[in-house]
Amino acid sequence: MTRYISGILISPILSEKSVTQKDDENRYTFRVAVTANKTEIKKAVEELFKVKVSAVNTVKVHGKYHKVGRHEGRRSDWKKAIITVKQGQKIDVTDLPK
Repeated sequence: MTRYISGILISPILSEKSVTQKDDENRYTFRVAVTANKTEIKKAVEELFKVKVSAVNTVKVHGKYHKVGRHEGRRSDWKKAIITVKQGQKIDVTDLPK
């Protein structure tokens, strides 16, 4: 039941809040597959970045509704993972494969 690593981690989230968490609390934020669970996310990060993960928190983000003229639409739901890495270790988010 293992999945390919790049199918779990989609992209890093580089917002003002996530950069502050990275610097202060050693926490990194990633957009992940909706079907990925915490165990799969932890294994993917540990294998890809060669770090020790101490905690994984996930958030299901609901897509927004949009109206343009008389057309209505909705963005897809997605999942966000906040990963806490052991003290003294760092992740270089530019190493994420495309």
